[in-house]
Formats: sequence, C-alpha cells, structure tokens
Amino acid sequence: MEFTPVLRAEWIKIRTLRSLLGALCAVLLVTTLFSALGGLDTGGADFDPLFAAFFGVSFGQIAAIAFGATAVSSEFQGGALRVTFAAVPRRGRWFAAKAVAIAAPVLAAGLVTGAASLGVGRAVLGDEADGLSWSEGLRAVVGCAVYLTLMALFAAGLTALLRSGVATLSVLIPFLLIVSFVIGDMSGTVADLLPDKAGQVVFHETSDGTLGPWTGLAVTALWTAAALVAGAWSVRRRDA
Repeated sequence: MEFTPVLRAEWIKIRTLRSLLGALCAVLLVTTLFSALGGLDTGGADFDPLFAAFFGVSFGQIAAIAFGATAVSSEFQGGALRVTFAAVPRRGRWFAAKAVAIAAPVLAAGLVTGAASLGVGRAVLGDEADGLSWSEGLRAVVGCAVYLTLMALFAAGLTALLRSGVATLSVLIPFLLIVSFVIGDMSGTVADLLPDKAGQVVFHETSDGTLGPWTGLAVTALWTAAALVAGAWSVRRRDA
C-alpha cells in the first residue's frame, strides 16, 4: 500500500477518537488558562513578560503528550495492531504515517494555542507587555507550535517502544513536572539539555543558559528523533 492511503487511514483513526479531539482542545484551554494566571504575577527583578505570556505551555504540553501517547497506544488494544499490519505489511511505512497524522493536528492546534496565549498574555499583562516586540511574539507562537508537536511525537515514540500509553504518561508527566518546577531554574548545567527545558528557551526574551531559542528546539528535536527511532525499531522487531 502506498503512503498516501496509509496516512489517510491513520488520519481517520485520529479524528474519530473523541479522546484525541478532547486532548487537542485541552492543549488550547489549559495553556491559555495558565498563561492568564501566569500573567498576573509580575513581581521580581528578573520578570520575563514573554515567558509569562506562555507560562501555560508547561501545563498544556501534558495534553499534547497525552494526544501522542493515546494515538499510538490505541493500536495495542483489542488486536488492532494485527489488523493494521495485515493491511500495511511494511511497518516502517505505517509508523511514519502515524507520526505525520499525529504531528499535523498538533502543529495546527499549537499555532492557535500560541496565538491565543500571546493575546491573553498581552491583555493580562497590560503595560508590562509594552516591551514585547512582535518579532519576539511571532517567534514564541511558532515555537509553541513546534515545541508541542515535538513533545507529542516524543510521547508517540516512547509509547511505541513501551507498548503502553499508561507507562509513557507515568514516566513523562512526573518527569516534566520535576524538570519544570524543581530544576527549572538551574541554568548552565546538563539540565539545559533536557527535552522540555531546552525547547522552552524559545519562550524567553533572553536566556542565561547555553542554548538559544532555535538551538533549544533543535535539542528537543534530537530527543524526539531518538524516541521515534526507538519506537520504529520496536514496531519492526516485536510481534503485534
């Protein structure tokens, strides 16, 4: 089977699962809600209005990884994967189509979410947002879409490797919360190279660490690529 019909079939699977549509909506709602709350805290000499406007991404990314994990884990339920492989014997082609079918809607939702977060953040920050340039805002909106997409694919790759969405979420959610709230202020260390902390540099006006906005996303992309390669290997080598 050619790639296009395989991709079409995977897209049909995703858009007919209510839990996946709910996860996309949650990305937007959770991110904008917490961005609004983050904009209320303007204290401190090191206040960063851009990060305050996109503060909610730290929470919205949980819905994004749930989307990626659920999209893959649904294949391991009820023998669905055996039926899929009967229709698409080339497993690598199927996994590539699955990854594209996950990435496209998250990227679109991420752009909407980024634009909404910027708008809500500016509104809540008021005069505190006067220093934000539109180029910085545009960078953060695009970065939001790319970052959420990479995290969803990262979860998809881990789910294919672990063969369980529950296991993936049990690993990633505590990991992300620990990185974001416990060692999030540790700049200039190996923590800068962790997938979420590296990618979220794009939401800062300036960075004290070793990575810039786009190099940070590149590091996250490397983590995602490693997870997808591991997931593809698992799909190709292990029984359905």
